Amino acid sequence: MSDAPLVMALCNQKGGVGKSTTAYHLARAGVVAGMSVLVVDMDPQGNLTNVASKELLAETAPGVADVLSARTRLGLGDVIVPGLWEGLDVAPTMGESLALVRDELVIAGAGRERRLTDELGRVGAGYDLVLIDCAPSLDQLTINALTAADVVVVVTQARLWSANGLVRLLDTVHLVREAYNPRLRVGGVIVNAHETLTRSGRHWHDELIAASQSADLALLAPPIPKRTLIADACEASQALDEQGNLGAELAGIYTDHLATLMGGEH
Repeated sequence: MSDAPLVMALCNQKGGVGKSTTAYHLARAGVVAGMSVLVVDMDPQGNLTNVASKELLAETAPGVADVLSARTRLGLGDVIVPGLWEGLDVAPTMGESLALVRDELVIAGAGRERRLTDELGRVGAGYDLVLIDCAPSLDQLTINALTAADVVVVVTQARLWSANGLVRLLDTVHLVREAYNPRLRVGGVIVNAHETLTRSGRHWHDELIAASQSADLALLAPPIPKRTLIADACEASQALDEQGNLGAELAGIYTDHLATLMGGEH
C-alpha cells in the first residue's frame, strides 16, 4: 500500500455507456490483484452503490452528498461502507441527495472544486486505488472528480460515439488541468459493449479509432465485448471471475485494462 492512492475518474457526459459497470469490474480486478480499493459514487443515480456495497443501504444513509455539502460536517471517512469483497470500500450515493448538492455547488464560493480532493487526502493513505464513477454530465460533480483524479478514463460505446462529445470532455479536462489539477492525464478510452461481428459495430469502432488518434488518446484493446454476462454479474453483485470460463476470460480483459491504466505506478 502506498502513501497516496492512484485516483481514476471514469467519465463520459453521455449516460448509458456502462461507466458504473466498468467501475465495478475494474474494482474487482483491483481487489483480486491484492489492492485495497475505494469506489466513490459521484453519479446521482447511485447505481454503483447499489451493486458494490456489502449491505443494502437506507435511502437516508449518509453518503458523498453529505461530504460535498457545506450544510454538514461529515467527512469521507464518516460515510464509507464495506464493499462486496475484502479489500473493497464504497463511498455511497443514496436517494436524490447528490443531485441537490450538485445544484448547491453551482452557487458555492471559492474552493468548491476541491472538496472531494481534500476529503480523499484525509483517507487516501488507506487505499492503493480509488475509482470515481462520474455523473453523466460535465458539471460541478465531474469537475470535483477531475480535480481529485490522477487519471481520466473515458468509457464509451462505439455505436454511441460522438467526436464532438470527445472534444467537449477533453476541453473540460484541459480547463481542470490548467486551473486546479496540473497532474491530471487521460489514461485512455475503454470501448464498452462492443459488437465485433456487426457491420455497424466495426464501422463505429473504426470511427472511434480515428477520433482517438486525432486527439492523441490511447484506445485500450481489446474492446469490452457485448456479453449479457457482464451486465448480469454486475446487477447481481457477483464477480465475473467466478462465472466459469467465459466469466474468467472477460474478467481478464478488465485486469489487463487496469494494469494498462495504472501504468506500473503501483
